Amino acid sequence: MVNSQRSMVNLVIDIGNTLQKLAVFDESGKIVKFLQEKQLSVPILEEVLACYPVRSAIVSSVGKDDEELFRWLGCRVKLVRFSSECRLPINMRYATPETLGTDRIANAVGANALYPGENVLSIMAGTCLVADFVNADGEYLGGSIAPGMQMRFQALSQFTARLPLVDPESIDYFIGDDTRGSILSGVINGMAREIDGLIAQYEEAFSGLKVLFSGGDSELLQKFIKKRIFAAPNPTLFGLYKILVLNASED
Repeated sequence: MVNSQRSMVNLVIDIGNTLQKLAVFDESGKIVKFLQEKQLSVPILEEVLACYPVRSAIVSSVGKDDEELFRWLGCRVKLVRFSSECRLPINMRYATPETLGTDRIANAVGANALYPGENVLSIMAGTCLVADFVNADGEYLGGSIAPGMQMRFQALSQFTARLPLVDPESIDYFIGDDTRGSILSGVINGMAREIDGLIAQYEEAFSGLKVLFSGGDSELLQKFIKKRIFAAPNPTLFGLYKILVLNASED
């Protein structure tokens, strides 16, 4: 039973290419409930709404939309469908914002909210290796997109005759002494050096750079990265929360 005396909360849903994430934020911006599923469903949302007095919700999707799920949710709470048309707490300097993934926009908003007034590079190691940069003036300039870890393992197997498909796992070496170990070392150490090089480029151009590192594969990579990084578990979700607060308060 929902306690009517409790403060209202906000619901954030992030539909990614691989996983779908749900977070309930209290009024202070703290996550009080987090779920990560292959596929969110009405029963899952029913349980969340039964436990938390949700005032408004935002849905961001770069994967396959579930219109039935969105309609169901929209009939029960104030629902914001996130797009490039939504108001943002940062200034967009991207040449084609309509082509920009909503996850990247939210990632940039979250990074800026965590470090306002600073140059911030937020790197996500997920389906893709994505970097987004917001300068000290709160302007989103853009970033980069490269293949993620799983893509690299799949490409080595798919585009060669004899290399096996290797599953990601934690390693503590850089010299692989068999084929499997060589693939693991090549992908993981290669991505770490790629990230170090990316950070170095931004450091040369922007003073006092803060670097956030998140995503499903970040734990496998972070111990090999030589540059200073800050672990940030959910900058995208936090950014969506900030966007929801801004847009839900319009009326």
